[in-house]
Amino acid sequence: MAEGLLLVLSEQGSVPDAEFHDWYDGEHGPARMALSGIHTGRRFRATDGQTPTWMAAYDIDLDVLATPAYRALRDRRSPREQGVIDRLAVLDRRVYELIDEHGTAGGAPPVVVCTSMSVPAEREPDLHSWYLEEHIPLLHAIPGWLRTRRYRLVEGDAPRFLALHELADPAPMATAAYRHATSTPRREELIRSVTARERRVFAFHRDFGAA
Repeated sequence: MAEGLLLVLSEQGSVPDAEFHDWYDGEHGPARMALSGIHTGRRFRATDGQTPTWMAAYDIDLDVLATPAYRALRDRRSPREQGVIDRLAVLDRRVYELIDEHGTAGGAPPVVVCTSMSVPAEREPDLHSWYLEEHIPLLHAIPGWLRTRRYRLVEGDAPRFLALHELADPAPMATAAYRHATSTPRREELIRSVTARERRVFAFHRDFGAA
């Protein structure tokens, strides 16, 4: 069974804070966590000054998205849920398939860095080898860099490959080791081939709990 990630970026628009969080934390997230193919569900808030401000990340079995139970959550929304969704300024839903994983999960990560990019098809092997041979080893040598998972986009409008980095705190990103990991000659050569790129930084907000 293929492992995947459901990533939802949102901007609340005209929905008041209390209503937005009560709906997300009390109805929307828990309804998804009740399904057996959804294993974790967490919300994060942007710390990078960009929008959308909110991100929800669910570790899933990709097959769950095709089940009647999951489809019903989207096709038969409650009046409350529909009313909130209609007022959101942004609701950006993305589905990814897991490529590889490095490091160990230790519960909800305090900081998440999402880096995604697309390259021409002929450069994809170079992208993967750079990550595996250089970039991830350099990052994971930095104290506080906990886990990296890499994904391929299967649904949504986003760059094709996502690296989801989990950190103990923001401090690793201020180190000389991090600056080196993100500025090597190999990395700079590869970046020249990138056709789409996105980088976001989020802090942990809430864990919906295990199903």
